[in-house]
Amino acid sequence: METKPLAILAAGGTGGHMFPAQALAEELLFRGWEVKLSTDLRGARFTQNFPREVKIEIIHSATFAKNGLISKIKVPFLILGGIFATLIAFWKKRPNIVIGFGGYPTIPALTSSIFMSLPRIIHEQNGVLGKVNQLFSKKVHLVACGTWPTIMPEQVISEHIGNPVRKEVISRSGSPYIPPGNHPMSILILGGSQGATILSNIVPEAICTLPNELLRHIRVFQQAREEDCQRVRSYYLAKGITCEVLPFFDNIASYLCEAQLIISRSGASSVADIGIIGRPSILIPLGSAIRDEQTLNADPLKKLRAATIIAEKNLTVKRLNKAILKILSSPENASMMAANAHKTAVLDATEKLADRVEEISGYSNR
Repeated sequence: METKPLAILAAGGTGGHMFPAQALAEELLFRGWEVKLSTDLRGARFTQNFPREVKIEIIHSATFAKNGLISKIKVPFLILGGIFATLIAFWKKRPNIVIGFGGYPTIPALTSSIFMSLPRIIHEQNGVLGKVNQLFSKKVHLVACGTWPTIMPEQVISEHIGNPVRKEVISRSGSPYIPPGNHPMSILILGGSQGATILSNIVPEAICTLPNELLRHIRVFQQAREEDCQRVRSYYLAKGITCEVLPFFDNIASYLCEAQLIISRSGASSVADIGIIGRPSILIPLGSAIRDEQTLNADPLKKLRAATIIAEKNLTVKRLNKAILKILSSPENASMMAANAHKTAVLDATEKLADRVEEISGYSNR
């Protein structure tokens, strides 16, 4: 019996890293690969929808971004422990390739791949390299870019691939858009995989102060932090608004398809999903992002007038209310935004990344 090639996918921390890894895992399994995911406990929270054939390996890693002297002292030891455990695993079963998707949990797998001279790729979802991806960018065979152009150091081999999107979303690509009107309308609010307190504070009031003739048709589906869910839910219900407020939406493709409007952070995966389905959006880039990558992520939608961008520092109830009203009170404009959003979609990103995996590893099972 022929041994399947083994791909190690290293990702962690947030859904922004995990969702593209899931998309690639689905494609590589289809092509006959064995796939293992190397992540940490935070990343493991996003593995419930990974294919069952993917083996999940929890490793130790850490970041100096944590507060507290003791936490910072522990970091090098946790990272070294993770590298040592990963090296042992790689010696037991040598991977054909290692693919890193960003975040500090990728450090052990990528470091081990360098020690063992394994083929290796980085996928960067944003228009600016993350800290870990930047650290390894000159030591891999390819930096596959989800957003283009991506700011890149000199002498780095890079290529625009696009952001891989999960099968549940890609299967609904270009789903027909029902423009706003005198019928039930859905507003979907996404705060990134970790939620966003500022959206929980501002969005409910901005929606609930819409004109009554519009408000009576609106249903709200809002992602919020666990500690904010009850407060946000109670606010909508007190105003008579039908709502669903959860920390995480499992069947995200259905919510995206049903939405007349999406209000969201502009993480790379969220922007990719919006483009694949094709929906009008109001995007609020993460204000605390040091490299301002979320503003760059939103730029393709902005250029095509498919999204309204509001900087976090400028986000107010009044400004957001006005932006929502402008879109939902104009079916023609909303339809144009939906169509233009779909023009930004890179439908074959997952296949292109899988092709590069096979080319660089020198192994194709097809």
